Amino acid sequence: MTRLRLSPAVLSALVLTAACAGPHAPDAANATASAPAALDYPQARRGDVVDEYHGTAVADPYRWLEDPDSPETRAWIEAENRLTSSWLAGVSARPSLVARLSELWDYERFGIPHREGERIVFSKNDGLQNQSVLFALDPGADEPRVLLDPNTLSADGTVALSGASFTDDGSLLAYGLAEAGSDWNTWKVRDVASGEDLADTIRWVKFSSASWLHDGSGFFYSRYDEPTAGAELQEQNHFQKLYLHRIGTAQAEDALVYERPDQPEWSLGGTVSEDGRWLVIHCSQGTDPNTRVFYKDLGDPSAEVVGLLTAGDARYVFAGNDGTKFWFQTNLEAPRSRLVAIDVEAPQREHWVELIGEAEQTLDDVSVVGDHFVCSYLKDAYSLVRVFDLQGRHVRDVELPGIGTASGFRGRRDDPVTWYAFSGFADPGSVFRYDVSTGDSELFRTPSVAFDPADYVTEQVFYESADGTRVPMFITHRRDLAIDGDCPTLLYGYGGFNISITPSFRPDRLLWMELGGVYAVANLRGGGEYGEAWHQAGMKLVKQHVFDDFIAAGEALIRLGYTRPARLAIHGGSNGGLLVGACVNQRPDLWGAALPAVGVMDMLRFQLFTIGWAWVSDYGSVADPEEFAALYAYSPYHNIRPGTCYPPVLVTTSDHDDRVVPAHSFKYTAALQHAQGCDHPILIRIETRAGHGAGKPTSKRIEEAADQLAFLVRALQLE
Repeated sequence: MTRLRLSPAVLSALVLTAACAGPHAPDAANATASAPAALDYPQARRGDVVDEYHGTAVADPYRWLEDPDSPETRAWIEAENRLTSSWLAGVSARPSLVARLSELWDYERFGIPHREGERIVFSKNDGLQNQSVLFALDPGADEPRVLLDPNTLSADGTVALSGASFTDDGSLLAYGLAEAGSDWNTWKVRDVASGEDLADTIRWVKFSSASWLHDGSGFFYSRYDEPTAGAELQEQNHFQKLYLHRIGTAQAEDALVYERPDQPEWSLGGTVSEDGRWLVIHCSQGTDPNTRVFYKDLGDPSAEVVGLLTAGDARYVFAGNDGTKFWFQTNLEAPRSRLVAIDVEAPQREHWVELIGEAEQTLDDVSVVGDHFVCSYLKDAYSLVRVFDLQGRHVRDVELPGIGTASGFRGRRDDPVTWYAFSGFADPGSVFRYDVSTGDSELFRTPSVAFDPADYVTEQVFYESADGTRVPMFITHRRDLAIDGDCPTLLYGYGGFNISITPSFRPDRLLWMELGGVYAVANLRGGGEYGEAWHQAGMKLVKQHVFDDFIAAGEALIRLGYTRPARLAIHGGSNGGLLVGACVNQRPDLWGAALPAVGVMDMLRFQLFTIGWAWVSDYGSVADPEEFAALYAYSPYHNIRPGTCYPPVLVTTSDHDDRVVPAHSFKYTAALQHAQGCDHPILIRIETRAGHGAGKPTSKRIEEAADQLAFLVRALQLE
């Protein structure tokens, strides 16, 4: 019998109600004999809405759930939450899970420091604070002081710091606040010396930072028009515009710097160069990684915005400049990216200079610190960091502690040092001070945690997907765990939008491993781990590759002797929620449980809400007949088969999610409950005053994680 390993702190209290039915629990698809009685799901009216796409009639019986505020929807939400709470209350171990999660979360966490004027600024969380606090270390001071504490801004901790930008001299801070997890931000300005806010307030900002003029008299930001009252969390967002706000003036007086009335889907972001002379404007269309670049000479009051890279033929990321020479990270003619210099006085391609060529590893990020390029690479989804001089000559590699993720390395050209953090699946992360000229790394802060990282081991394996593609997967577990083919295993994946999934620490995953579970992360196609070619191999018409990769990961874990279907759970959020939903439909026999979070579940209507239209670049559009056919073939909501025995599923979403509106999860859950052909539970947990995930307070994270772990404990029939 497989037993979960428990820490001494919770061993005596953790008693589970659902034990295995013998030496081995039955496989998920055949477990109805020992499963509890079928749940009495809340009534969800099946409407008669039918849409036609290119001659194909598609029913949408739960269209009414797209209105989150109707009395019928609110009644359904309340009933579903009651059912889920009641079911989870049957897991007597849940209070002990909460207690242990609180212990694991309660460690001092430091953000990566950075110099702002004469001050050092960093964030810190004492452990269980809902939001991290921003600190400033003044010149000559022995101790840092609180600069901004978001925990004082709301009683429940649901107001979060969403962005921060300092003037060149560090005297003023522009900062963004997000409430209840919404993507909508309100920006304010704080005097750093006094800690007092100015009167300046900027509203209806979304997907934007602030970039200051060199003299600190104002900053550039991007915003959308004010949405219709009452539709703020669902209305489509189009026509983003770039503005300049002058300190001491009302937002209504802000100068419109750049807009594209002919391009409703363009997103605009302005960055002031370090020397203060140039405004560099990045234009992207949806989530397409390809960008366009414009610039404006801030030294000439009459200067117009000039197009520099306008073809939209590749990704261009401004890394810095030396006078008129702009440095760009780009994947043009280099799928794994390179660094080029473009002189705006001679911008033709024949004049470009390649400074750092494409390497075998994927170039993920470039920063300019201490008159060097610090380049972060991905090798099989973990970090390598290399330092080059400004002529592109390799100086050294940064010595990192092992397989993990290095982040940071920010600063200015005249900064002699920078800071970075390094973390892994069982390593919550240490912060290091790095001398760019000598290459010396000095440990700055390391957390004191309630476990021993040395007790855990991470390995990387490679497996073949359905078409023979070689896919990497990280596997982490307790060092002393017996690998006997019966280990409870949690498999995570994402696979989209050129996003790379690298080793990271989460207390709830640590608890899963502490209890004797295996945690696996598959680096699927659609991500950015191996550059643009890897991304394109998992998008639009070939999105099925992503699901094939994930299914093959599950099969590999079984073949390698870690687990079996009844012990294998899957998890993913957002695009990863779509992944889980599609794989539950395609291989219900392979999984013992599933945790789709804030997923994109209706692939025929995702583009109709908030920023959903932006995902067409990765998913495709129903307006195109071929792309419609591909979307319809895997859409989680539309491919649920009545009478099928689906594994236990716990859907999670939030009522303030204005990225992936909760209607996706509502409709998917109602359809899956209606179709379920056996007694495995189909539940949904709907968080209140929360959004897509960013800025979620620690208290809510602990409660949600406890519910997910409790669900796995009962659904996988673990003792």
